[in-house]
This record gives sequence, structure tokens and C-alpha cells, in this order.
Amino acid sequence: MTQQERWTAEHIPDQTGRVFLVTGANSGLGLATTRALARRGGQVILAVRDEAKGRRAAAELTAAQPDARLEVRRIDLADLDSVRAFAEKLHADHARLDVLVNNAGVMAPPRTLSPQGHEVQFAANHLGHFALTGRLLDILSAGTDPRVVTVSSPNHRKAHLYFDDLTGERRYSPMGYYNQSKLANAVFGHELHRRLTESGSPVRSLLAHPGYTATRLQTGGPVPLVSLLFGRVLKPLAQSPDRGALPQLYAATQPDLTGGEFIGPDGRGELRGAPTRVELSAGAADAATGRRLWEVSEEATGVRFAFPRSG
Repeated sequence: MTQQERWTAEHIPDQTGRVFLVTGANSGLGLATTRALARRGGQVILAVRDEAKGRRAAAELTAAQPDARLEVRRIDLADLDSVRAFAEKLHADHARLDVLVNNAGVMAPPRTLSPQGHEVQFAANHLGHFALTGRLLDILSAGTDPRVVTVSSPNHRKAHLYFDDLTGERRYSPMGYYNQSKLANAVFGHELHRRLTESGSPVRSLLAHPGYTATRLQTGGPVPLVSLLFGRVLKPLAQSPDRGALPQLYAATQPDLTGGEFIGPDGRGELRGAPTRVELSAGAADAATGRRLWEVSEEATGVRFAFPRSG
């Protein structure tokens, strides 16, 4: 591919025989990711909170592409009991998984706690994906060119991890804690890469972000000012979900990626454009922060990753 030829979904290699799991697959970026992977022959497990919506999405995709291989399964990433049950059922039916796309997200709700007492954005966006990845690492290790793609945001660069107030009891703000969850995604993806590499695992961890994309995550939220800002004021600047999904599709399928890369749009401010390698913030790449978040996440979820022994 020449420098002038920008990467699109048409450049995805044939994915026949590969099994993908996409969280939040019934709408927005997740649906666009599922559609593109299915078109290239991939078998896609749609992991969705609302199973009825997931089945409607799968039916629409199958109507357009009758040979699409799709499977719908329910998961509530904010509820760690749901994550555990999902992983147990998946193990019963699948001996391997090639790619996990940690895509689902909650954005800027009023302060809400998960069933286990965690702030819901931190729970759904980070802890649920941490637990899911840990519980599926064994069948990922059995996959072909196995990858974990965790979706973050440019907002991770202006975020803080409030280790002394992770539930937002003292100083909650909807966007501040959304940004915290996106920083947690970035820290997790980077630290997972470090641990996978150190252990000699065949699984690769990559990060992606969609730039600014028009999805229901921004426009359908419960905070009116946030919905107004993203749904009306900034909407003309946004790209479509099909375009916004390209970085995570690139991370999931591009053959020459070795792990640890962060993929985002190549346009000004990384708001839109074709996928390219972008920079992780220094805070997200900080080793001490990575270790601390990992320990906090293990304690919160009860999940310990079973990495293979190197050597």
C-alpha cells in the first residue's frame, strides 16, 4: 500500500476461520466493527447488554450479508457477576478465541454505582473489560495470531486516575470520570502488553481510539449538556461509525503489528482520518501507574491473569 493509499476496511485481510468477540456490538463503533469483520469472513460474537437489541442488529447484518457468521451473547460489563457468567458460558462453547475487542463504553452519566459498588464508568469501561480479558486469556492463548484490542480515547491525555476517590464520592463530575475510565483503558492496554511480552505469551495487546465519531455514546447520554454539546454543537465535526471503527479494525487485523501499538486517526488533533500509529501519554505509559492500576483492578474484580511462564 502506497503512502497515498489510505487504509480502509477494504484493506482488511481475509478473516475466514477467525473468531472475534466485540463488546458493545449492537450499535455505533461495535456494530461497524462487527459488520466489517463479518464481511471479511470472520465469525463474530456480539457481546451486548441488551440481548434483544443485539439480535435485531445481528438480523440486520445477516439480511445484508446472508453468509455472516454471528452469535449474540448477553453481558453487562458493569456487573462482575455477569462478566463471570458470560466467560463461563463462552468457555463451554468455544475452545479458542482469536481477537477480543474491548469496545463497549458508558459516557458521562450522573454518579451511579455498579452492583459491586464501583463508579459505573470505571466499572463498565475498565473493570469489566479487565475481568473479561483475564477470564478469556486461556482461550485467547489458543487462538491464531491472538490479540486484545482495548478502545481508549484522546481524552486519556487530559485525565487523572483518582486512586483516592475511584467511586467519585467526594468530587464526581460526569466527564472527569469518563476521562478517568479512558485513561484506565490506556494504562491497562499498555500494562497488559508489558506483562504478555514478559511472560512470552502469544497474545498481543493493542490500543485504539476512534477520534471524534458520531455515536449514541455521545448523543444519547443522560446528561443534557453533554448530549447537546456532542449531539448538536460538535456533530458537524464528527465522522461516521464506519470511519471511526477503522483504528480498532486496523489494530485487530493488520498483520505487521507486533503488540503495544496505539492506533488512532491521522487527521488534525486525531479527530478523524485513516488509522495510523499515535502516541500514548507519558502518564498512561508510566510503569508505576500500570502496576498500581493492575493491583487495584485485581482487588476490585477478584481476577488474576494466568500468564504462561516465560522460558
